[in-house]
Amino acid sequence: MDSSVGTGGPIASEQRESPALPQVSLKDLFSCFLQIGLTSFGGGTQAWVYRAVVEERKWLDEKAFLAGLTVAQILPGANPVNLSLYVGQRLRGGIGALVATLGMVVPAICVVLAVAALYARIAQYPLTQFMLIGIATVGIGATFAAGTKAALRIERRPLAISIGIATFVAVGVFHWSMIPVVGVLAPLSIVLALRRPRG
Repeated sequence: MDSSVGTGGPIASEQRESPALPQVSLKDLFSCFLQIGLTSFGGGTQAWVYRAVVEERKWLDEKAFLAGLTVAQILPGANPVNLSLYVGQRLRGGIGALVATLGMVVPAICVVLAVAALYARIAQYPLTQFMLIGIATVGIGATFAAGTKAALRIERRPLAISIGIATFVAVGVFHWSMIPVVGVLAPLSIVLALRRPRG
């Protein structure tokens, strides 16, 4: 995951175009993802990462975050974990990726185990189901808000918008598997990006 490998690939190009990254200590990186792992809920972890990393601490800009979010979604594994790996690697290299992932995963596992034990005792009560629905709703709202903010800042090119719509329809409407969708649209996006006029 060393971003210094190679000089002409997409990651290197992205790093050249992005502003200089701030100096972030491993302690701050760990505490940031520790807080996210303990407080994010309802499936909106990416939104909490966006708020903490882009809006509050300004460690990454929207372009770099969207690149990481894209990588996190197309790679195997849990999206929040992949995203923490990306952010940590961008800021502090391999050790940063490890620290950010530990901050995200370890407390979350402890919380999940504790909540699971509690849920086993209170699952039969109707109020419990309403609470879970409320938490899920908050998570969906947070994800939607972060997605809207990011969408307002991306390039508005017809081809890019068309690919985005095609992806949404294929996965969100027709429920096609991500593997063939990414397999077709990702190379197409790369070709279009390489053919885009520079300057």
